[in-house]
Amino acid sequence: MIENIWLYLLLGLLALVVLGLSLVAVGRRRGGAPTAPEREQEAPPARPPETEPEGAEPSGGGTGVDTAPPTATGTVEPEATVTEPAQPVLDRPEAAGSRMARLRSRLARSGTLGTTLLNLLSKDSLTEADWEEIEETLLLADVGAGPTDDLMAALRTRARVDAAQEPEQVRAILRTELLNIVDPDMDRSLSIDAGLGDDGEPHPATILVVGVNGTGKTTTIGKLARLLVAEDRDVYLGAADTFRAAAAEQLTTWGDRVGVPVIRSDREGADPASVAFDAVRAGREAGADVVMIDTAGRLQNKSGLMDELGKIKRVVSRSAPVAEVLLVLDATTGQNGMRQAQVFAEVVDVTGIVLTKLDGTAKGGIVVAVQRELGVPVKLVGLGEGPDDLAPFDAEEFVDALLT
Repeated sequence: MIENIWLYLLLGLLALVVLGLSLVAVGRRRGGAPTAPEREQEAPPARPPETEPEGAEPSGGGTGVDTAPPTATGTVEPEATVTEPAQPVLDRPEAAGSRMARLRSRLARSGTLGTTLLNLLSKDSLTEADWEEIEETLLLADVGAGPTDDLMAALRTRARVDAAQEPEQVRAILRTELLNIVDPDMDRSLSIDAGLGDDGEPHPATILVVGVNGTGKTTTIGKLARLLVAEDRDVYLGAADTFRAAAAEQLTTWGDRVGVPVIRSDREGADPASVAFDAVRAGREAGADVVMIDTAGRLQNKSGLMDELGKIKRVVSRSAPVAEVLLVLDATTGQNGMRQAQVFAEVVDVTGIVLTKLDGTAKGGIVVAVQRELGVPVKLVGLGEGPDDLAPFDAEEFVDALLT
């Protein structure tokens, strides 16, 4: 009986201890230290992982600024890295040397002028029929009547004096005579250095680009802008061909590709001289090195067009002297291109020629003819449709390409 009483007392004591411990635990939950799960909920949010794309919207909304906890030194860790928008990657043009090497390979594949002349001049003895074929070959290559006569006389003399039949000897003779008529001593550099005007203020080198529609005039300006930008020149373009909306759009596309500003009118048919003047003024105010003006190119026998070109040059000259007038000719048009050159030269004093589509030898003689007729050098040649298919003309490279 007594044993039972002690057992009940022990059980009651244990119950009181358990009840007391339970009350203590409840009190701690209400006002004491947080439990482990609660500490996880109250901790500041974790920073985004390193691999999260820059600029991604924060998942929690709001301003998108992280509230990172203070570091041990009391400073606040930087928020998301701010990255400036990437600048457009501008094209870098191909080196001039590799361009001329490409011209040589194209002329070699399609060549007829050099190959025909070498084959004829390598014969043991040349008949009068052979000399007539040589003359016809030169005329068909658009060398022109005057230069052809000069070259024929020189070749006949060398054939009598040297009596050369070995291919290398014949090639050396022909190379020398072709170089003489192409004239490697002509100054083919572009006047692209800024200068001082009559008022003593600096001005950009202004280049007028003229020529008949379809010769590749606007494309040539874009390609030349690439070359100048690669030389760290600041360039402005003026879309003064206001009669063709497509011309202004095409020039703007080129400007976007190479990072060059284009001055144009929003109104089709606007005064071209006014647009050209605005372009030169904008380039002058910005301290540009070169301003190139694209002009209209309707049929060269239209007196209105010629008057317009003369006006553009006069108006532009009031703001900055015109450093270059480049005439763009299609090398495949032959003698028709020569007539174009003569008319343009009378109006705007052409200072240099750009021959486009010079990727075959059939019309390569136009280089000689146009230089002889105008007395101005071929300065640039277009080799194709690609953005780097424009190269400074090199007389020796050109003759070597003909004879490859």
